[in-house]
Amino acid sequence: MIQIKLARNYGFCFGVKRAIKIAENAPGASTIGPLIHNNEEILRLKNNFNVSTLNSVEEAHDIKKAIIRTHGIQKEDLEALKRLNIEIINATCPFVTKPQKICEEMSAQGYTIIIFGDKNHPEVKSVKSYSIHDNVHVVLNIEDLDGIDFTNKIALVSQTTRNADEFLKIADFLIISCKEVRVFNTICNATFENQDAARELARQSDIVIVIGGKNSSNTKQLYRIVKEYCKDSFLVENDKELNFSWFTGKKICGITAGASTPDWIIEKIIEKIREIKV
Repeated sequence: MIQIKLARNYGFCFGVKRAIKIAENAPGASTIGPLIHNNEEILRLKNNFNVSTLNSVEEAHDIKKAIIRTHGIQKEDLEALKRLNIEIINATCPFVTKPQKICEEMSAQGYTIIIFGDKNHPEVKSVKSYSIHDNVHVVLNIEDLDGIDFTNKIALVSQTTRNADEFLKIADFLIISCKEVRVFNTICNATFENQDAARELARQSDIVIVIGGKNSSNTKQLYRIVKEYCKDSFLVENDKELNFSWFTGKKICGITAGASTPDWIIEKIIEKIREIKV
């Protein structure tokens, strides 16, 4: 039987646990966008608590309760919800509301805002919307900084689930290039801890299984990290995606999971791996 080794830190973070509890206590409510980036858990909430998912605020006219997703929504969408005669339940992760406030306050003070993150991610769209001006830039690397006017004062924030080393590279570049830079570390502690634990796990494993939503930023970050240290690493959303051939000749299987991955999914996958004979 293959030996299973769990990462020192993995799975549900504080913000996701909080959001799940909020949704379970609001049966019949609708979330604006997916509550978290895990399709299996969203389906569980729908089946067990009748919590549905809306694609946009435009679909919210006929509902009674709206839950704001963990990643937050754009400020103008929140204002539109407030104009409707419905109950608004805010499940935005407190670690996301922090860069929202920073973006709003620093832009009010005349700072150019730079957000390290994925411009298409709902959290980044939400944070960006809190700027009171249009001088906001979303970057993924130093190359993306090309063309930005560095004569103005700069405020730097990060998507909460990004890689800390990449964030530091951008911060270092800005500090050298600009006269005034305010750097706000808005990467949440759970991200640091999970990434460090994943790196440590990958060094000790013959194969690593990363469990989580394939649309989840923090899960994809974990996968990139473990792949660097263990080439036989695989990202799966559920036990059905496991391929027994991956485990041929392997002795130690490391397991980690994204911040939106519930324990019940992790346990099902561990149970199935234990059935494998290598």
